[in-house]
Amino acid sequence: RSMPSEATRACAARAPSSTERSGKFRRQGWPVAGLSVAGPVDPLQLPSELTQTTNQRSVSIALPGPSMPSHQPFSGLSGWLAACALGENTIDIANASRPIKASEIEACKAAGVTEIMEVRIGYDGIVFASDIEGNDFAFTPADWFNALAAEVVVDGKVVANPHAKWSDIRAELPDQEILAFVPGTKHGTREVFEEKVIAAGCEESGAAEVLKAEKGEDEGASACMALRTDGKSIDIDGDYTETLARIQSAKNGIGVFGLSFYENNTDKLKVATLSGVNPSVETISSGEYPVSRPLQFYVKKAHIGTIPGLKEYVEFFVSDRMIGPEGPLAEYGLVPAPDDERKALQDAVSAAKTM
Repeated sequence: RSMPSEATRACAARAPSSTERSGKFRRQGWPVAGLSVAGPVDPLQLPSELTQTTNQRSVSIALPGPSMPSHQPFSGLSGWLAACALGENTIDIANASRPIKASEIEACKAAGVTEIMEVRIGYDGIVFASDIEGNDFAFTPADWFNALAAEVVVDGKVVANPHAKWSDIRAELPDQEILAFVPGTKHGTREVFEEKVIAAGCEESGAAEVLKAEKGEDEGASACMALRTDGKSIDIDGDYTETLARIQSAKNGIGVFGLSFYENNTDKLKVATLSGVNPSVETISSGEYPVSRPLQFYVKKAHIGTIPGLKEYVEFFVSDRMIGPEGPLAEYGLVPAPDDERKALQDAVSAAKTM
């Protein structure tokens, strides 16, 4: 789907002209460019209409891919931090599928980016979906641990994962070969998946206690999240479109997606329940669905006031008109933050408050 024209026009109207940015950049001794937004697509599926329209107005939405203007393609915070500096060939905004870490903030400070604004726009859920014509699945975190962990507990003993079919784990699950497409280790989504699904499943199944008793606290905790490498669990280094393509070519595969991506592809995908809860905006907003994450992006404060249109762009992005319950981004799967949280965010952005 494309973004409603009203939102597209409003966003585009806030883009600085190339002439306006050129003059200020030359005064600063910086290169002439458009507003640069980098990072993964998955935190929010920005509609192509918005991207194309703002690009035409010198606002460069730089997402991973060969067409990223003046930057190398990269995924998320790892790529942003690799270029964490001010001035020439640096970005203004970084999308992120997980919160920035304290160590990454320190790395940015060491590179000259001493003030960072965190802009948390709402929430998303991590869902498990398969081919629309495939079997129905009702998972628990323990199912995912027992399916994908490198080592599991069988009859009280730690063994290499022997499970070949989902029905090997629980008779109630379909008699279908285990094949999972999970986010690669460079993705912030991978950390959410490991912590809230695999590690949670390790605890839920009782394996954590056995692994820690046998291997020690630290090694046992690591073993809880170590995934098998025998072809049952396949890392996807690209975005969700690659995961979808893999499922379309391997109909028995199950992929890990963001709710927003799934809701834009319900004609191709069938979603599973987790712990008896169907993922939806309502169940994620209420906290009933067990696997959710905040969605945020990060802004270099030093670029506010230097890059024409940057402050206005961010203020517009966090307005109720965009991220409120009736805003267009809710149509794309964004779970809006509560009213008081959105108001606090808008005030923080207006004041250019840093972390």
